[in-house]
Amino acid sequence: MTERLAVAGGQDLPAGHHSLAWGVHAGEAPGTLHVLAVTGGITVGPREGREILFGRNRPDVHVCVGEHDRRISRHQGALTHHGDKWWISTLGRLPLRLPGARLLFNQDEPIPLAAGYTPLFIRGSSGREHLLEVHVRATDGEELLTQHGASTRPPHTWPLSPAEKLALVVLGQRYLLHELYPNPLSWRQAAEHLNEIRPGEKWTHKKVEHLIVGVRDRLSRGGVAGLTREEVGEPIGNTLNHNLIRELMENTTLVPPDLGLLHD
Repeated sequence: MTERLAVAGGQDLPAGHHSLAWGVHAGEAPGTLHVLAVTGGITVGPREGREILFGRNRPDVHVCVGEHDRRISRHQGALTHHGDKWWISTLGRLPLRLPGARLLFNQDEPIPLAAGYTPLFIRGSSGREHLLEVHVRATDGEELLTQHGASTRPPHTWPLSPAEKLALVVLGQRYLLHELYPNPLSWRQAAEHLNEIRPGEKWTHKKVEHLIVGVRDRLSRGGVAGLTREEVGEPIGNTLNHNLIRELMENTTLVPPDLGLLHD
């Protein structure tokens, strides 16, 4: 098999190495970088200006990813050490997808990697996803203590009035039903549905809007991002309500069993 590009002082990780999500060896120098694909990877120490290349062209990169997929660029990206941090940049035509669904394009400035584990994805041919795992060794002050026996910390849920919760369940029912590409109902659709299940409460689209906007404002003041027009910008579309529903589901304020409210 063709050898990958070598790095002075680097250590190869073999194909089949356990996922970096399981952690790395203790005792390494802070800033030590581990990079792993299905074909293997590399471990290198931090050094100003050091660059680790990854992409399809095995002889010309340090970590080969997507070698059988011509949609992946020969030089897809790079990890560069600068100013006590490792920085990720995209060199190929396809963007890298980082946690939080952030896309990093080759026109974008490099971004710093946080200490710990970071999975990177590249979408190749026929919807195939190529995974590149990265782990940066934390400094002593950043090390996470094990919490094996500690009690589980419950998520922070947001208090909702019965009317707010009902309106939100109706508005976000497609999300609670786990539809593939959900969107919030419009104010008018939500009001029509609410009048079907609670005909005596005289719901209007203005009443629904007033309730939901009140919840958005309250959560925004509580530190939740992405719930105001100023943050998101134009065109707004359904973005604010989409972000609201995702936030409420991720912290379990809304859960699928709440769909039972639609049948009361």
